[in-house]
Amino acid sequence: MQQGKQGVMVIPQQNQNPIEQLQARFKELESGFKGWLAKQSLPVEAAVVTLTSGAQGAAIGAFMGTLTNDVSSSLPTPPPQAGLNPQAMASFKQAQALAGGPLIQARNFAVMTGVNAGISCVMKRLRGKDDVQSSMVAAFGSGALFSLVSGMGGPNQAANAATSGLFFALVQGGLFKLGQKFSQPPTEDIYYSKTRSMLSNLGLQNYEKNFKKGLLSDNTLPLLNDSALRDVKIPPGPRLLILDHIQRDPEIKERRGFSS
Repeated sequence: MQQGKQGVMVIPQQNQNPIEQLQARFKELESGFKGWLAKQSLPVEAAVVTLTSGAQGAAIGAFMGTLTNDVSSSLPTPPPQAGLNPQAMASFKQAQALAGGPLIQARNFAVMTGVNAGISCVMKRLRGKDDVQSSMVAAFGSGALFSLVSGMGGPNQAANAATSGLFFALVQGGLFKLGQKFSQPPTEDIYYSKTRSMLSNLGLQNYEKNFKKGLLSDNTLPLLNDSALRDVKIPPGPRLLILDHIQRDPEIKERRGFSS
């Protein structure tokens, strides 16, 4: 600390971590960009989202292409007089599309990510929500266009595009549902919210598993006694703190009065 001219103690400001400053600046710019984008018309928002997502996909694809460049260069190119049947030629094109160099992979990833993000943006604006149906529609569009652009269409490009779009939609829908399942808290947590809050306030959150093991849910808080806490193997000290809290808590005391 340093003493100012008028005898006031001045605490020098600590230097903030440069990485934290950069992260804070990035979040500020991102928040401002999203706020500006939300005020735009649907065509402008969809175009901007498609272009930015496509650029990100192109960067990822170019990097992936550098890893698969050696594989694509090792694929033999059949001469024109080889006379391959359409199915064999389609298989060869599919191998080239999946193992292409940086430019090919940048194009493929740009189409997939850009189209997916653009359709998702339009569906969310029109339907007012982001659900599994919107996600599957966006995935279908990106899969179908990827099939056409990458040259994986084979003899019947339209049918193959529809098949690829359907495959993308099913995968995306499954991933969406899986993400929803794991993002939701377990059902049993609903019945232990007050118990968890009480234990956290007392610094005894480690004993939440004891309550759950003994099925001591929020509804049992007004009925708790030393014997019940001892049965779930909670030590004497924490038992006293819990019982004292229950006796002092006005909401639990009121519920105890009704139960009696």
